[in-house]
Amino acid sequence: MTKRSYRLGDIAKALGAELRGDPDVRVSGLATLQAAGPGHISFLANPSYAKYLTDTCASAVILSPAMAGDSPADVLLMDNPYLGYAQLSHWFDPEPVAAPGNHPSAVIDPAARIAEDACIGPNAVIEAGADLGAKVVVGAGSVIGARARIGAGTVIRPRVTIGHDVVLGKRCHILSGAVIGSDGFGFANEKGVWHRIAQLGRVVLGDDVEVGANTTIDRGALDDTVIGDGVKLDNLIQIAHNVQIGDHSAMAAMVGIAGSTRIGRHCVFGGASGVAGHLEIGDQVHLTGMTLVTGDIREPGVYSSGTSADTNRQWRKNAVRFRQLDALARRVKELEKKSEG
Repeated sequence: MTKRSYRLGDIAKALGAELRGDPDVRVSGLATLQAAGPGHISFLANPSYAKYLTDTCASAVILSPAMAGDSPADVLLMDNPYLGYAQLSHWFDPEPVAAPGNHPSAVIDPAARIAEDACIGPNAVIEAGADLGAKVVVGAGSVIGARARIGAGTVIRPRVTIGHDVVLGKRCHILSGAVIGSDGFGFANEKGVWHRIAQLGRVVLGDDVEVGANTTIDRGALDDTVIGDGVKLDNLIQIAHNVQIGDHSAMAAMVGIAGSTRIGRHCVFGGASGVAGHLEIGDQVHLTGMTLVTGDIREPGVYSSGTSADTNRQWRKNAVRFRQLDALARRVKELEKKSEG
């Protein structure tokens, strides 16, 4: 692999950063403040890492103007240094660039429509009526179901399953093992016997959506399951049928959303949080890790329900007290009545 090297002045221009230093300094790698050496560019976004700045050996550091005076290296000034790091990370990404074309082992139905500059990997399956846009990448062993539509620039990693009639927008990124368009969990019970309900809806993803490894998004029972523009889903998330998620929301690993729940825009759900079905969650709602939501949330803000770890002995005491809360509340009410009388 050819080692990449860039002028610091060119990096500053691309990031829209103010450069204080030598524009001709060459940068050939990206590293943390602690690990960086000559030729590396680093960044300082979290104040807790400021203690490493004065001793860094990096050739340049991306940071906010307030921290510029503490850097021993050339600096690129940005209001959001973490954004600068995110943008620059792609300059040094060693992932191979997919070449246009269809691998000989791919199974492609003649009725599928595939852009000339798309890339179809080994053993991938493209079913009848599927429509793949410009520069789409389908990784090895992935399956694109009948009549699915994949927007331009979308990357589908190996071993992904896209169900029939699913719609993915432009520039989506679907990581390995994800299943989009699986059947929702729908059954009717008659005298103790469960009868399967056909899931007639689709899954529709907007533009710039990321779906993590082994995440599943179920198709709608009647209406569609809809994921808005810019939504970011971590690994091992379950999105049930008919869920709607608003634009630019993000969810960490192990989140579970039950069926027919509607989630607003710019929401952030911490890891292992869960939302019951048929609820309404407004815009800009932040759930901390392991929060369980069982009712509508209309107002923006931070919500929590999980309890922090404690010693087993203390936890058992608190668990006993929790079971006594109802009786304690009744006693308080009785005492209030007596005091008022």
